[in-house]
Amino acid sequence: MRLDELELESWGERIGIKIKTPAVIALQGRLGAGKSVLARAIGRGAGVTADMPSPSFNLLLRYSTSSGREVVHVDLYRLRSPDELWELGWSAIGQGNEILMVEWADRAGPFMPQDHWIIGLSAPYDDRSRRDIEIRRIGRPPELPSFRTSSLSK
Repeated sequence: MRLDELELESWGERIGIKIKTPAVIALQGRLGAGKSVLARAIGRGAGVTADMPSPSFNLLLRYSTSSGREVVHVDLYRLRSPDELWELGWSAIGQGNEILMVEWADRAGPFMPQDHWIIGLSAPYDDRSRRDIEIRRIGRPPELPSFRTSSLSK
C-alpha cells in the first residue's frame, strides 16, 4: 500500500482509536521513513493531547490519556545491546491497557513481545512524498483497522 503523509496520519489515528489493548506495534524503516509521524498519529487517536517528540534521546516516553489507556513510545536506535532493555523497564511495558510503539524494534532481538504487528515504512524512489507500507502480523495481536478509505490508493 502506498500512502501520502495525510493518509498515513489518518490511518494512524484510526489505529489509536480502534486498537484493543494491550497492543504492540513495531515500526520499521530508515531514518525519515515516517515512523515517528505514524507513532504521533496513533498517539493522537488514542487520546494523547501532549506533544509527542521522538524518543530518540530519552529512549522511552510514556503518555496518559483521558480514556485511561497508556501510550508508550520507544526508540531503540541508540541501544547497543538487547540487554539494555531491562534498564528501560522492558518487562513491564506493552501489557495491560497500553499501546506500545517500538521504533527500531529489531534491536530488541528475541525480547520483543510474542504478539505484535510490524509496520514497515519506506519512501519509494519514484515518489518521495508518499510511503510504501508493509504490514506483518506476528502471533495474535489485536486487529488493526484497514487502510480502506475513498482517498487511499494502491
